Amino acid sequence: MLPVIPNPRARRLFLDRHALSEAPTGAASGQALHDLIERIGFVQVDSINTVARAHDMILWSRRQSYRPPALKRLLEKDRSLWEHWTHDASILPTRLHGVWQHRFQRDAVRLEANWKRWFRDGYEAQFDNILNRIARDGPVGTADVGEGEVRGKGGWWDWHPSKTALEWLWRTGRLAITRREGFAKIYDLTERVIPDVHRAPVPEEEVCDWACRSALRHLGFGTSGEIAAYWNAVSPQAARDWCRAAQARGEIIEAEVEGSRGQRRKVCIFPDILDEAPPDPCARLRILSPFDPALRDRDRAEFLFGFHYRIEVFVPEPKRVYGYYVFPVLEGDRLVGRIDVKAFRDAGALRVRAFWPDARVALTKGRRAKLEAELDRLARFAGCERVEFQDGWERETLARPSV
Repeated sequence: MLPVIPNPRARRLFLDRHALSEAPTGAASGQALHDLIERIGFVQVDSINTVARAHDMILWSRRQSYRPPALKRLLEKDRSLWEHWTHDASILPTRLHGVWQHRFQRDAVRLEANWKRWFRDGYEAQFDNILNRIARDGPVGTADVGEGEVRGKGGWWDWHPSKTALEWLWRTGRLAITRREGFAKIYDLTERVIPDVHRAPVPEEEVCDWACRSALRHLGFGTSGEIAAYWNAVSPQAARDWCRAAQARGEIIEAEVEGSRGQRRKVCIFPDILDEAPPDPCARLRILSPFDPALRDRDRAEFLFGFHYRIEVFVPEPKRVYGYYVFPVLEGDRLVGRIDVKAFRDAGALRVRAFWPDARVALTKGRRAKLEAELDRLARFAGCERVEFQDGWERETLARPSV
């Protein structure tokens, strides 16, 4: 009979792995900030700035003394962090660059198959021109290249050839992001950005073991599919093969994790984790980024927490159930609702349009006080002086949406 991890314990293990159990206090710069990112693995980058950009809000949710210049220093001066791709654009410890080099070759093959269909012709002819220009004149952004090229107006699929070439050279490792201006990437030669000590490639035969082993440690427990998806560094089949081999060696075991409704799922786990005593989560309420690592896998979040969440950015407005960019709300070890809030910095106001409690959650006097306190903290982080509540902001719980 397989060991069973009851749902309350599973939630605590998972939240502790994602640095969401302890109070969001303490140092949030320098080595302390670097250690936090190492602990959660990576931080997704996203451009939407309704309140704060995703990477900043992810870190603020865990350390509310965090401010964006601390991350900028680690990325652009200390070079202990860098930007590349996991499942999406992410900030990673620079020490992983040697592991990532296997992705550069893999991505070159994948991109070649798709980009010739998606983008205009001519970007390959710009590779040497761009590399030579950067080597000679220094870092560039997309606004600095493509003189004389027709610039599209349709979106990412309508990039001019030199912009496409910059992205190709970044995705395949020839260039690295040296800094951002606003949110625009500024590219330089990789050898000028990534310290020499981190550029030695990890042997390919070691990559799968690292990717699966580290993913399982970061998750606490997981299916082979979840293990593969964590870094998006190996295929699902490679992760299944690793799990079978690691079980045969006695390094990991199978267990069953209980879901929020009593359902069970087989997972892999390191035996020592079964003996861990995860801490009781802080009862403080906190507002999370939609791209928070704990929520990235929507199906796992629904299984563990019973919380159905989808981002509706790309849903036509008349079909949205909640709103364009609605933030999940965590209290203790429960996801208790979602809130539609936006920073209007010119007016100095963080405006709350709506809060929907989740099923079986009431907006009690105590919970409302915790929510208002968190909104005050979020307003300060977003550069606003006050919180404003729109009429009718307290909403009724909705049935699970069909979108």
